Amino acid sequence: MLSGGTLSKLASISGSSNLFTAPEDKIAYSYDGTPLLQQLPEAVIRPRSAEEVSAIVRLANEDGFSLVARGSGSGLSGGSVPVENSVVVLTNHWNRILEIDEQNLTAWVEPGVITGQLHAAVEAKGLFYPPDPGSAAICTLGGNVAENAGGLRGLKYGVTKDYVLGIEAVLPNGELVKTGGKSVKDVAGYSLKDWLVGSEGTLGIFTRILVRLVPKPETARTMLVFFDRLADSAEAVSAIIAARITPAALEFLDNTTIRCVEEYANLGLPTNLQAVLMIEVDGRKVVVDEDVDRILTICRKHGAGSVSVAQNDEEALRLKSARKVAFAALARIRPTTILEDATVPRSLVAPMLEFIQQVAKKRNLTFGNFGHAGDGNLHPTCLTDERDAREIQEAEAAFAEIYAKAIELGGTITGEHGTGLTKKKFLEQQVGSPAVELMRQIKSVVDPNGILNPGKIFSPRPRCEGPMPRTREQVQKFLDQGAFV
Repeated sequence: MLSGGTLSKLASISGSSNLFTAPEDKIAYSYDGTPLLQQLPEAVIRPRSAEEVSAIVRLANEDGFSLVARGSGSGLSGGSVPVENSVVVLTNHWNRILEIDEQNLTAWVEPGVITGQLHAAVEAKGLFYPPDPGSAAICTLGGNVAENAGGLRGLKYGVTKDYVLGIEAVLPNGELVKTGGKSVKDVAGYSLKDWLVGSEGTLGIFTRILVRLVPKPETARTMLVFFDRLADSAEAVSAIIAARITPAALEFLDNTTIRCVEEYANLGLPTNLQAVLMIEVDGRKVVVDEDVDRILTICRKHGAGSVSVAQNDEEALRLKSARKVAFAALARIRPTTILEDATVPRSLVAPMLEFIQQVAKKRNLTFGNFGHAGDGNLHPTCLTDERDAREIQEAEAAFAEIYAKAIELGGTITGEHGTGLTKKKFLEQQVGSPAVELMRQIKSVVDPNGILNPGKIFSPRPRCEGPMPRTREQVQKFLDQGAFV
């Protein structure tokens, strides 16, 4: 528990009006988008500048408490859930797009900028920021960078790390570091920005981010393709990729998800079919039209039934909403919705989906499946009730089997949500103990006192006895003793 003296120091840094300690404030920031996880912070602070963040970080080292940076709190792996004896550091109020550089195709943004707002701002200038997480309407760029967020357009355009050119961040010792820049080529020293992207708030607190933009595609076409068999839809996905066609988006929904979406949004979807693919192709019009024809031919060859192709932007938005509302539609069915992101090589989507169905049946659970079929990033979603301890236990066991199968197939336990708190116990199973130990050592060198988001990604080693190390000599002694944080 923080002392009154520490709280007074925090108030003196950012002002008493930016320090929140009331019970209702603590409750509001005690959880994020991840189900079943909650922890009250000791306080919540809203710094007004990078200098204030530096002062807060230095105080955390001096007074021995932890910091958890938070944007919109939309994460799904517990990354912004507070830990014991922690203060939540808000960044969502830093929401300015500082610069859109049309000559260098870049944008400087503050970490609290909503992703969808950046999309709108750059597209108004004929530019394009491709990463588009499902929560783009509410999530922040800072959170996207911390989790290396993906999205529907990942198949063609890649993920957040492919568009981060520079980061300004406060390190765990309170120093402000600026990495990267607008130069297309830059190999001066280690690429520190690449260490920070995807670090889940464990290595620094972002204060500014430089992102890369691309020209906005000339046109786009969207279609829904329906299948009687889930396996046929997965085989169609593999065939599209094998034909050297790269759609901007290649998404799927299974029957459970289709029925939930139709009940929720009334889009006119046939609910008796087992799968639907939402496919979008963008680029030059002549190429887009040709790719649409080729894709439809491939899908029909693999058992596709009815097809809907958007004729204008309004129809395209309606068709895309079938995929966009999938999570919200499923979440209405049961009190607790556990959404995960096991990922496999895209050629193995079909056997992975079959395995998920087998596990759900064996454990008497209801699963909806949807996701980014084009890049193998699946979202098995368990519809359950956290008040039923037995059912939750079965759900946890089911996901353990699913992660193990993903690893067996050469995939990963997380394609875009992050490791956080929910998957750290499976990390070693995927990457091996030497890799996890190396991660711990990196963390211990950068953050010897373990103040930034401790316990996320991997569990800390037991600390050495005695005072926390302050000097370089103390840190080295700490490491020599083998007690990694």
